[in-house]
Formats: sequence, C-alpha cells, structure tokens
Amino acid sequence: MIFKRVGDTRPYPEHGYVQKQWAAIAPHQVRLDELVTIKRTLDLEALLDEDSTFYGDLFAHVVSYDGELFLEDGLHRALRAALQQRQTMHARILELK
Repeated sequence: MIFKRVGDTRPYPEHGYVQKQWAAIAPHQVRLDELVTIKRTLDLEALLDEDSTFYGDLFAHVVSYDGELFLEDGLHRALRAALQQRQTMHARILELK
C-alpha cells in the first residue's frame, strides 16, 4: 500500500495558508505510508510532466491534524516517489490544533 488511506475531503478546518506562508515552513521527510490523501483523482499530465514543479512549491504540503498527516498538495509528487521505489518524500508540514 502506498498511502495510509485514500480520502476525498479535507477533514480539518480551513487554514487559509497561502504559498508565501507555506514557503516559511521548513520541509521534513515523511513516510508515504503515513499520509492520508484528500484527493481521489490525479491529473496524469501533472504526474508525467518533467517540469511539474516549475510554477509550484518543490515540496508537498501536508497538514497534521488530529494525529494524522493529510496530503493537501503534492499527490503527483508522492506518486512519483512511489513509482521510483522510494518510501519517503520531503514535505512542508502545517500543524493544526
């Protein structure tokens, strides 16, 4: 199994973070099998695009809430890591209470 669970909604409250605020969070390594996705579908073009991080953050965005890690942005990065036989990836983790 790649992820802990596949979800389709955000079970945590809206945080209002914008790209500049995410960029201030230092990235940490996270295990793919500890992540819960909040999207069930993926744009295959984004997964296969070699320049997929050109306009976005180099690191995935993860929200830590209620004892779980939710993959908010970066599903294509996580799947690419899994396809490369990696069990971890770097992500910015926002702690919500």
